[in-house]
Amino acid sequence: MEISQKMTKILVIDDDTIQRLILRTPLEMDGYEVLEAENGIEALKQLSENPDIRFLVTDLMMPEMDGFKLIDAVRKRAVRYTYIIVMTSMEDRSSLLQALSLGADDYLTKPIMPEELKLRLRSGMRLLKLEGQDELIFSMAKMAEFRSEETGFHLERVYHYCRILARDFAVHYPEYELTPGIADEIATVSPLHDIGKVAIPDHILHKPGRLTPDEWGIMKTHAAIGGNLIREIYDRTGSPWLRFAYEIAMYHHERWDGKGYPGGLAAEDIPVPARIMMLADVYDALTSERCYKPAFSHEKARAILLEENGSHFDPRLIDGFLRQEEQWLAVRNRFQD
Repeated sequence: MEISQKMTKILVIDDDTIQRLILRTPLEMDGYEVLEAENGIEALKQLSENPDIRFLVTDLMMPEMDGFKLIDAVRKRAVRYTYIIVMTSMEDRSSLLQALSLGADDYLTKPIMPEELKLRLRSGMRLLKLEGQDELIFSMAKMAEFRSEETGFHLERVYHYCRILARDFAVHYPEYELTPGIADEIATVSPLHDIGKVAIPDHILHKPGRLTPDEWGIMKTHAAIGGNLIREIYDRTGSPWLRFAYEIAMYHHERWDGKGYPGGLAAEDIPVPARIMMLADVYDALTSERCYKPAFSHEKARAILLEENGSHFDPRLIDGFLRQEEQWLAVRNRFQD
Protein backbone atom coordinates (compact mmCIF):
# COMPACT_ATOMS: atom_id res chain seq x y z
CA MET A 1 0.00 0.00 0.00
CA GLU A 2 1.38 3.42 -0.89
CA ILE A 3 1.81 5.99 1.83
CA SER A 4 -0.80 8.71 1.45
CA GLN A 5 -0.37 12.20 2.82
CA LYS A 6 -3.91 12.05 4.22
CA MET A 7 -3.07 9.02 6.36
CA THR A 8 0.42 10.10 7.44
CA LYS A 9 1.13 10.78 11.11
CA ILE A 10 3.87 13.24 12.00
CA LEU A 11 5.31 13.53 15.50
CA VAL A 12 6.68 17.00 16.33
CA ILE A 13 9.10 17.05 19.29
CA ASP A 14 10.13 20.35 20.85
CA ASP A 15 10.06 21.71 24.41
CA ASP A 16 8.90 25.06 23.03
CA THR A 17 5.07 25.11 22.86
CA ILE A 18 5.03 28.01 20.40
CA GLN A 19 7.43 26.24 18.03
CA ARG A 20 5.23 23.14 18.05
CA LEU A 21 2.19 25.27 17.24
CA ILE A 22 4.03 27.01 14.37
CA LEU A 23 4.77 23.61 12.84
CA ARG A 24 1.46 21.96 13.64
CA THR A 25 -0.88 24.51 12.08
CA PRO A 26 0.31 24.43 8.44
CA LEU A 27 0.79 20.66 8.52
CA GLU A 28 -2.76 20.02 9.67
CA MET A 29 -4.04 22.43 7.04
CA ASP A 30 -2.12 20.35 4.48
CA GLY A 31 -3.88 17.16 5.59
CA TYR A 32 -1.30 15.57 7.90
CA GLU A 33 -2.19 14.15 11.33
CA VAL A 34 0.13 15.82 13.84
CA LEU A 35 1.06 14.55 17.31
CA GLU A 36 3.27 16.38 19.79
CA ALA A 37 5.89 15.64 22.45
CA GLU A 38 7.97 17.92 24.68
CA ASN A 39 11.08 15.71 24.79
CA GLY A 40 12.54 12.39 23.72
CA ILE A 41 10.94 10.40 26.54
CA GLU A 42 7.46 11.59 25.57
CA ALA A 43 8.29 10.94 21.91
CA LEU A 44 9.24 7.29 22.57
CA LYS A 45 5.99 6.83 24.48
CA GLN A 46 4.04 8.24 21.52
CA LEU A 47 5.88 5.93 19.13
CA SER A 48 5.08 2.95 21.32
CA GLU A 49 1.38 3.83 21.42
CA ASN A 50 1.21 4.82 17.73
CA PRO A 51 3.37 2.40 15.72
CA ASP A 52 2.04 3.90 12.48
CA ILE A 53 3.93 7.19 13.02
CA ARG A 54 6.28 7.43 10.04
CA PHE A 55 7.80 10.93 10.42
CA LEU A 56 9.59 12.68 13.28
CA VAL A 57 10.39 16.39 13.24
CA THR A 58 12.54 17.00 16.30
CA ASP A 59 14.56 19.68 17.98
CA LEU A 60 17.98 18.61 19.25
CA MET A 61 18.32 20.53 22.51
CA MET A 62 15.59 19.39 24.92
CA PRO A 63 15.39 18.48 28.65
CA GLU A 64 15.18 14.91 30.03
CA MET A 65 16.05 13.27 26.69
CA ASP A 66 17.56 15.35 23.88
CA GLY A 67 17.19 14.82 20.15
CA PHE A 68 20.47 12.90 19.83
CA LYS A 69 19.42 10.21 22.30
CA LEU A 70 15.99 10.09 20.68
CA ILE A 71 17.44 9.46 17.21
CA ASP A 72 19.68 6.72 18.58
CA ALA A 73 16.73 5.05 20.38
CA VAL A 74 14.49 5.20 17.33
CA ARG A 75 17.12 3.64 15.08
CA LYS A 76 17.51 0.75 17.54
CA ARG A 77 13.78 -0.02 17.35
CA ALA A 78 13.21 -2.98 15.04
CA VAL A 79 10.09 -1.63 13.36
CA ARG A 80 9.21 -0.03 10.05
CA TYR A 81 11.48 2.78 8.99
CA THR A 82 10.76 6.18 10.53
CA TYR A 83 11.91 9.27 8.62
CA ILE A 84 13.63 11.77 10.96
CA ILE A 85 14.02 15.48 10.27
CA VAL A 86 15.99 17.52 12.79
CA MET A 87 15.75 21.25 13.48
CA THR A 88 18.98 23.11 14.08
CA SER A 89 20.54 26.54 13.80
CA MET A 90 22.71 27.52 10.85
CA GLU A 91 25.72 28.04 13.11
CA ASP A 92 25.56 24.66 14.89
CA ARG A 93 27.22 22.45 12.27
CA SER A 94 28.71 20.04 14.81
CA SER A 95 25.28 19.18 16.24
CA LEU A 96 23.88 18.65 12.76
CA LEU A 97 26.71 16.30 11.81
CA GLN A 98 26.23 14.36 15.05
CA ALA A 99 22.48 14.00 14.37
CA LEU A 100 23.08 12.79 10.82
CA SER A 101 25.70 10.29 11.99
CA LEU A 102 23.18 8.86 14.49
CA GLY A 103 20.64 8.29 11.73
CA ALA A 104 18.73 11.51 11.03
CA ASP A 105 17.55 11.68 7.41
CA ASP A 106 17.21 15.42 6.80
CA TYR A 107 17.37 18.77 8.55
CA LEU A 108 15.79 22.22 8.68
CA THR A 109 17.49 25.39 9.84
CA LYS A 110 15.69 27.77 12.18
CA PRO A 111 13.56 29.76 11.73
CA ILE A 112 11.51 27.01 10.09
CA MET A 113 9.67 27.91 6.89
CA PRO A 114 6.45 25.83 6.58
CA GLU A 115 6.79 25.41 2.82
CA GLU A 116 10.33 24.09 3.20
CA LEU A 117 9.13 21.61 5.83
CA LYS A 118 6.41 20.34 3.47
CA LEU A 119 8.96 19.82 0.70
CA ARG A 120 11.23 17.87 3.06
CA LEU A 121 8.30 15.68 4.09
CA ARG A 122 7.43 14.96 0.46
CA SER A 123 11.01 13.85 -0.15
CA GLY A 124 10.73 11.52 2.81
CA MET A 125 7.42 10.18 1.55
CA ARG A 126 9.04 9.15 -1.73
CA LEU A 127 11.56 7.11 0.26
CA LEU A 128 8.92 5.45 2.43
CA LYS A 129 6.89 4.49 -0.62
CA LEU A 130 9.75 2.20 -1.60
CA GLU A 131 8.90 0.17 1.48
CA GLY A 132 5.74 -0.88 -0.30
CA GLN A 133 7.91 -3.22 -2.33
CA ASP A 134 8.27 -5.35 0.78
CA GLU A 135 4.53 -5.89 0.85
CA LEU A 136 4.65 -7.64 -2.52
CA ILE A 137 5.96 -10.73 -0.78
CA PHE A 138 2.71 -11.06 1.18
CA SER A 139 1.02 -12.27 -1.98
CA MET A 140 3.48 -15.16 -1.79
CA ALA A 141 2.10 -16.02 1.65
CA LYS A 142 -1.36 -16.44 0.15
CA MET A 143 0.11 -18.53 -2.66
CA ALA A 144 1.71 -20.86 -0.11
CA GLU A 145 -1.57 -21.08 1.77
CA PHE A 146 -3.54 -21.98 -1.36
CA ARG A 147 -1.15 -24.89 -1.99
CA SER A 148 -1.20 -26.24 1.55
CA GLU A 149 -3.88 -27.93 3.59
CA GLU A 150 -4.26 -24.79 5.73
CA THR A 151 -7.14 -22.95 4.11
CA GLY A 152 -9.96 -20.63 5.14
CA PHE A 153 -9.06 -18.10 7.82
CA HIS A 154 -5.79 -19.70 8.95
CA LEU A 155 -3.65 -16.61 8.26
CA GLU A 156 -6.18 -14.28 9.89
CA ARG A 157 -6.37 -16.40 13.04
CA VAL A 158 -2.61 -16.76 13.29
CA TYR A 159 -2.19 -12.99 12.88
CA HIS A 160 -4.51 -12.32 15.83
CA TYR A 161 -3.07 -15.08 18.03
CA CYS A 162 0.45 -13.70 17.47
CA ARG A 163 -0.66 -10.14 18.21
CA ILE A 164 -2.40 -11.13 21.45
CA LEU A 165 0.54 -13.25 22.58
CA ALA A 166 3.22 -10.70 21.62
CA ARG A 167 1.42 -7.82 23.32
CA ASP A 168 1.01 -9.86 26.51
CA PHE A 169 4.71 -10.77 26.39
CA ALA A 170 5.61 -7.09 25.97
CA VAL A 171 3.68 -6.17 29.12
CA HIS A 172 4.89 -8.98 31.38
CA TYR A 173 8.52 -9.28 30.24
CA PRO A 174 9.78 -5.72 29.62
CA GLU A 175 13.39 -6.88 29.82
CA TYR A 176 13.02 -8.14 26.24
CA GLU A 177 12.20 -4.57 25.05
CA LEU A 178 9.27 -5.86 23.03
CA THR A 179 7.18 -2.71 22.54
CA PRO A 180 3.53 -2.72 21.36
CA GLY A 181 4.80 -1.54 18.00
CA ILE A 182 7.18 -4.48 17.71
CA ALA A 183 4.38 -6.82 18.83
CA ASP A 184 2.23 -5.55 15.97
CA GLU A 185 5.11 -6.00 13.50
CA ILE A 186 5.52 -9.63 14.57
CA ALA A 187 1.82 -10.20 13.92
CA THR A 188 1.97 -8.38 10.59
CA VAL A 189 4.67 -10.67 9.16
CA SER A 190 3.24 -13.86 10.70
CA PRO A 191 1.45 -14.83 7.43
CA LEU A 192 4.87 -15.53 5.94
CA HIS A 193 5.63 -18.39 8.32
CA ASP A 194 4.97 -21.20 5.81
CA ILE A 195 6.07 -19.44 2.63
CA GLY A 196 8.61 -22.21 2.05
CA LYS A 197 5.79 -24.66 1.33
CA VAL A 198 5.64 -23.33 -2.22
CA ALA A 199 8.64 -25.60 -2.86
CA ILE A 200 7.11 -28.79 -1.42
CA PRO A 201 5.70 -31.29 -3.98
CA ASP A 202 1.90 -31.65 -4.03
CA HIS A 203 1.95 -35.40 -3.38
CA ILE A 204 3.64 -34.70 -0.03
CA LEU A 205 1.82 -31.48 0.81
CA HIS A 206 -1.63 -33.02 0.31
CA LYS A 207 -0.99 -36.60 1.41
CA PRO A 208 -3.94 -37.63 3.63
CA GLY A 209 -2.05 -40.28 5.58
CA ARG A 210 1.13 -40.36 7.61
CA LEU A 211 4.28 -39.25 5.76
CA THR A 212 7.15 -41.67 5.28
CA PRO A 213 10.50 -40.72 6.88
CA ASP A 214 11.77 -39.55 3.48
CA GLU A 215 8.62 -37.52 2.81
CA TRP A 216 8.80 -35.99 6.28
CA GLY A 217 12.40 -35.03 5.62
CA ILE A 218 11.32 -33.19 2.48
CA MET A 219 8.40 -31.52 4.29
CA LYS A 220 10.70 -30.19 6.99
CA THR A 221 12.81 -28.34 4.42
CA HIS A 222 10.05 -25.74 4.02
CA ALA A 223 11.30 -23.85 7.10
CA ALA A 224 14.83 -23.33 5.77
CA ILE A 225 13.56 -22.65 2.25
CA GLY A 226 11.20 -19.94 3.48
CA GLY A 227 13.74 -18.47 5.86
CA ASN A 228 16.46 -18.27 3.22
CA LEU A 229 14.07 -16.74 0.70
CA ILE A 230 13.14 -13.92 3.06
CA ARG A 231 16.76 -13.54 4.18
CA GLU A 232 17.79 -12.84 0.58
CA ILE A 233 15.19 -10.06 0.33
CA TYR A 234 16.20 -8.68 3.73
CA ASP A 235 19.88 -8.62 2.78
CA ARG A 236 19.09 -6.62 -0.36
CA THR A 237 16.63 -4.15 1.16
CA GLY A 238 17.66 -3.92 4.82
CA SER A 239 13.98 -3.54 5.72
CA PRO A 240 13.86 -4.03 9.53
CA TRP A 241 10.50 -5.77 9.69
CA LEU A 242 11.70 -8.48 7.29
CA ARG A 243 14.11 -9.58 10.01
CA PHE A 244 11.11 -10.75 12.04
CA ALA A 245 9.69 -12.45 8.95
CA TYR A 246 12.99 -14.31 8.49
CA GLU A 247 13.11 -15.43 12.13
CA ILE A 248 9.51 -16.63 11.99
CA ALA A 249 9.81 -18.54 8.72
CA MET A 250 13.16 -20.11 9.60
CA TYR A 251 12.64 -21.02 13.25
CA HIS A 252 8.92 -21.49 13.97
CA HIS A 253 9.39 -25.28 14.14
CA GLU A 254 12.16 -25.12 16.74
CA ARG A 255 11.25 -26.47 20.18
CA TRP A 256 12.03 -25.17 23.65
CA ASP A 257 13.81 -28.47 24.45
CA GLY A 258 16.00 -28.31 21.32
CA LYS A 259 14.29 -31.18 19.48
CA GLY A 260 12.86 -29.07 16.66
CA TYR A 261 14.12 -28.13 13.22
CA PRO A 262 15.91 -26.92 11.11
CA GLY A 263 18.64 -25.85 13.54
CA GLY A 264 17.86 -27.74 16.75
CA LEU A 265 17.85 -24.45 18.65
CA ALA A 266 16.73 -24.50 22.29
CA ALA A 267 15.27 -22.11 24.84
CA GLU A 268 16.67 -18.56 24.63
CA ASP A 269 18.51 -19.32 21.40
CA ILE A 270 15.15 -19.38 19.61
CA PRO A 271 14.16 -15.84 18.56
CA VAL A 272 11.12 -14.56 20.46
CA PRO A 273 9.04 -13.97 17.27
CA ALA A 274 9.57 -17.64 16.31
CA ARG A 275 8.53 -18.83 19.78
CA ILE A 276 5.35 -16.77 19.51
CA MET A 277 4.62 -18.07 16.01
CA MET A 278 5.25 -21.66 17.12
CA LEU A 279 2.55 -21.54 19.80
CA ALA A 280 0.03 -19.72 17.59
CA ASP A 281 0.58 -22.13 14.71
CA VAL A 282 0.32 -25.29 16.82
CA TYR A 283 -2.87 -24.13 18.51
CA ASP A 284 -4.44 -23.31 15.15
CA ALA A 285 -3.39 -26.66 13.71
CA LEU A 286 -4.89 -28.49 16.69
CA THR A 287 -8.21 -26.65 16.54
CA SER A 288 -8.58 -26.81 12.74
CA GLU A 289 -9.66 -29.66 10.50
CA ARG A 290 -6.94 -31.10 8.29
CA CYS A 291 -7.04 -33.78 5.61
CA TYR A 292 -5.44 -36.15 8.14
CA LYS A 293 -7.39 -35.18 11.34
CA PRO A 294 -10.59 -33.62 12.67
CA ALA A 295 -10.58 -30.30 14.51
CA PHE A 296 -9.90 -30.66 18.23
CA SER A 297 -11.93 -28.74 20.79
CA HIS A 298 -10.36 -25.77 22.55
CA GLU A 299 -10.26 -27.81 25.75
CA LYS A 300 -8.35 -30.68 24.13
CA ALA A 301 -5.93 -28.28 22.42
CA ARG A 302 -5.39 -26.46 25.72
CA ALA A 303 -4.58 -29.74 27.46
CA ILE A 304 -2.02 -30.63 24.77
CA LEU A 305 -0.34 -27.22 25.05
CA LEU A 306 -0.10 -27.56 28.83
CA GLU A 307 1.33 -31.07 28.49
CA GLU A 308 4.02 -29.70 26.15
CA ASN A 309 4.80 -26.72 28.41
CA GLY A 310 8.56 -26.48 28.92
CA SER A 311 9.33 -29.08 26.28
CA HIS A 312 7.76 -27.80 23.07
CA PHE A 313 6.86 -24.29 24.25
CA ASP A 314 8.37 -21.41 26.22
CA PRO A 315 6.63 -21.55 29.65
CA ARG A 316 6.27 -17.76 29.67
CA LEU A 317 4.24 -17.91 26.46
CA ILE A 318 2.01 -20.64 27.87
CA ASP A 319 1.37 -18.34 30.83
CA GLY A 320 0.46 -15.62 28.35
CA PHE A 321 -1.89 -17.96 26.50
CA LEU A 322 -3.68 -18.75 29.77
CA ARG A 323 -3.93 -15.07 30.71
CA GLN A 324 -5.47 -14.21 27.34
CA GLU A 325 -7.45 -17.43 26.81
CA GLU A 326 -10.78 -15.65 26.34
CA GLN A 327 -9.30 -13.51 23.54
CA TRP A 328 -7.99 -16.63 21.78
CA LEU A 329 -11.46 -18.17 21.96
CA ALA A 330 -13.00 -14.98 20.57
CA VAL A 331 -10.62 -15.07 17.57
CA ARG A 332 -11.32 -18.77 16.97
CA ASN A 333 -15.08 -18.18 17.03
CA ARG A 334 -14.92 -15.09 14.82
CA PHE A 335 -12.75 -16.66 12.08
CA GLN A 336 -14.26 -20.09 11.71
CA ASP A 337 -13.60 -21.91 8.42
